[in-house]
This record gives sequence, C-alpha cells and structure tokens, in this order.
Amino acid sequence: MKALSQKRRHPLAAIALLLMGLLLTGGLYAVATTVNEAKASTTTYSANDVEEGGKLFDANCATCHGFGASGTQDGPSLVGVGAAAVDFQVGTGRMPMQMNGPQALKKPVQFNDEQTQQLSAYVASLGAGPAVPEEELLDEGGDAAEGGELFRTNCAMCHNAAAAGGALTRGKFAPALADVSGKHIYEAMVTGPQNMPVFSDSNITPEGKRDIITFLKQIETTGSPGGADLGSLGPVAEGLFVWVAGLGVIIAFTIWLTSRTS
Repeated sequence: MKALSQKRRHPLAAIALLLMGLLLTGGLYAVATTVNEAKASTTTYSANDVEEGGKLFDANCATCHGFGASGTQDGPSLVGVGAAAVDFQVGTGRMPMQMNGPQALKKPVQFNDEQTQQLSAYVASLGAGPAVPEEELLDEGGDAAEGGELFRTNCAMCHNAAAAGGALTRGKFAPALADVSGKHIYEAMVTGPQNMPVFSDSNITPEGKRDIITFLKQIETTGSPGGADLGSLGPVAEGLFVWVAGLGVIIAFTIWLTSRTS
C-alpha cells in the first residue's frame, strides 16, 4: 500500500494528468470553434453533381491530387478542404495550375460555372469543410467602416491598406483585391489559399467578413479622388516621385543656365 501511494504521488503522474487535460481542452475547443466551418455542403448538391464532379476530377485533377483526392507528391490531399476551396481555386483559374511555381496564379478559368459546382460537390462529398457562402453574406450591405477596421487589423500587412497587394517571401505575393468577386474574397478568408491564414468564424464572424467585402467594394468604386494613387504604396512612392521630379527640375534648370552662359 505504501509503494502504491508513493507511485500515485509521483511528479510525473501530475504532469501527465496536466498534459492530458490540456490536450482534451484544446481538442474540445477546436471542435467547438470550427463546427460551423466543418459542415460539408453535400446536402446542397445532387447525387448527379457529385458523380459528374468525380468524372471531371479524375480527368483533370487526379494527375496531381490523386484518385479520390488523396494527394500525391505533386499535390496535396483535398479531403476535408470543402466546396469553398474548390470554388475559389477553380473559379479564379488558379486550378488546374498551368505550371509549377511559388504560387498558383490567377488566369482565365478552364471550367464553366456548372462544372465548377460539380467539382465542388465531389470534393465536398469526400469530407467536411467550408461551404460556398450564402448570398446574404455577399450583398455588400455591411458596415464599410467596421470592415475597414477589420481589414487594416487582419489583412493590410500583406494586401496593403488600400488592398493594392504586396510582395511576400520566396517569390510569393499577396494579390491586389480589385475586381475580385465578393464570393471569392469570402472563400479566401475561410480557406486560406497560398500563404494566407484561415480566418475562421471565431476570428472574424460571418458578419465581419461581410463588412470587409463591403469595405473593399467601396474603395474599389471610389477610386483615388485625391489624384494619382502611385500604386497606393503610401509615402515611399510619393517621396520617390517628389525626389525624382525635383531632381529632374534641378537638372533641367542647371542645363538651361549653362546654355545661357555659353
């Protein structure tokens, strides 16, 4: 009995219990915060959509992603990425990729809307993941001021405060967000393509995402009322312009003076 009591009081036992408690708590938190995004959207698709999507996938995507979207050395598994990821990647022409590179580039789409929906249905049927957003979240009727604050807090460090895009490391970049549909902006936030992090509903609520879309569409339509935006790069571009223009004026004035003297 004494030996058994000593074993129960061993410090490692307390540490093990603490680790188990932390793992259990973390697991429950992850399930609770992602339950809304983890719902597969297969209920919105017909069996025919899933079947036709599987045929399209095998013919166009399985070379890299493997049959059953299980992944290969050339492409990751798509099980559990959800319909939103497929709709974004295929709907913007980033997939299928034209060639290997630091990141998939936007290009003319290869599939029409119906085929994109069928591919989304097939991948959604393989595992739970973010669904294509509802139209009510894309109506651009949110709070632009709140959206601007959310954008500057969460997105401007990569996409620029004016959503003009910016360079990242290793040849990658955050694209400009002009002329991007609200649906694709929302899908990018919930799926995290390329180097972009995933903004779950616990990070930015669906209403917050709607506000961000409203803000982006507002600045897109407003343009640059103050004049040339110079790439919306702020004081760096403006200072460079003033320096180059001022230096050019000085050189021109110097040439004019010397020509009059001679």
